[in-house]
Order: sequence, then structure tokens, then C-alpha cells
Amino acid sequence: MGRVPHRPRVPAFRGEPEPAGCADRPGGGRAGAGLSGGRTAADYAEWDEERCRGIEIVDGAVRDRPARSRTHQRIIRRLSLGLESACGNDLAVEFDVDLRLRDVPLLNRRPDLVVYDADLPADAVLRPDHCRLVVEVMSPGSITVDQIDKPAEYAAAGIPQFWRIENTTDEVGGLTVFCYRLDATTHSYVPTGAHQGTLRVATPVEVSVELTTLL
Repeated sequence: MGRVPHRPRVPAFRGEPEPAGCADRPGGGRAGAGLSGGRTAADYAEWDEERCRGIEIVDGAVRDRPARSRTHQRIIRRLSLGLESACGNDLAVEFDVDLRLRDVPLLNRRPDLVVYDADLPADAVLRPDHCRLVVEVMSPGSITVDQIDKPAEYAAAGIPQFWRIENTTDEVGGLTVFCYRLDATTHSYVPTGAHQGTLRVATPVEVSVELTTLL
């Protein structure tokens, strides 16, 4: 197994420097720091879906995922239906699905929602090259991960678009969808809009969603 070249940490968004201290976690170590003898892709392939559903693998280290609230799940389920109706035959939509960002050291995330190429075989590993859009719904227990860690990883992997949904009050007025596109030169995301009331976009699919229908 070959050596993996050192890659500097990439800011999630161009023009948005990392806040001091956000990259470090309690107990020492940097977010996503690997462990010697960490889990491999072969290890992960042997685990059943029930075990994998509650975890992510970051640099070979197993990370528990925070529990999703009913509101969180409702937002993703309803948004997926809206996107799916607009995708046609070329694209597919899945939520809470494995996304293999890197094999060595293993980096495996489970985004809240992914829009990807519909011709991907059902038994194939979902990878960044297949993805057009990744969506995360920010929860109280995932603020740093959803604002900093995951966007940086998705951008470095070359995923063209990223949306983050912030739900501050569990009410319609508190729901905001922040949209970003990949800058291929800097490998970071640049903002394309912050939507309240109505989410209206032309890519990766043309869709208009009243945010009142998501809650």
C-alpha cells in the first residue's frame, strides 16, 4: 500500500477563514485525526448496514453520528421528494447513504442527501465523481462538522455543489438554505445564495421548493 502524500487542510469556503480553535477537538488532536492501525475499506465492507448507519469513518477512525431529530429527518425526506421529481432519468436522489471520499486512509461520510448519476449500479460504491450535489442539515451536535469539516472534505474531493440547511427555531422563518458551488482553482466552495421562504435554483436541477413544505 503506497504512501499517501501530505495534503494541507483546505478551507471549506473561499474568503471564509477557519475560526480560531474550530479545527481542534476537546481531548487533543485535530478533527479527523487518524489512529494508527485504523479501519480500512475492507473492514467497512464486512460490517452490516445497521452498524454502518450510526457511524462515519474519518482517517480510519470510527466517529459516532449524532442522533437525528424527527424535524431533521422530515426536512431531508421532503426535500428529497422535491428534488427527485425534478431530476428526470439522468440523476438520482438518496438520503443517509454512504459516500466514499477516500480509500486510504479511509474517509467515509453519510451525507443527509446526495444527488448523483442515475446510471451508477446499485452495488457500486458511491464516490465523489458520481455526485452532483451533497446536502447537510445542521443539527446542534453537528455545527462544526457541517460548517467546516464536511464542506472542506466535499470540496477537496471535487463535488460540484454543496447545500447546508440551518434550522434555528423549528419554524418556517428559521429555515435557511445556504448554497455553494465549487471553485475548481481553489478547491473550495463559494456562496451562490442564501434562501429563505423559497428555494429556487437552476443547477444541478431546476427546482423551486417552498420551505414551508419541509417542516
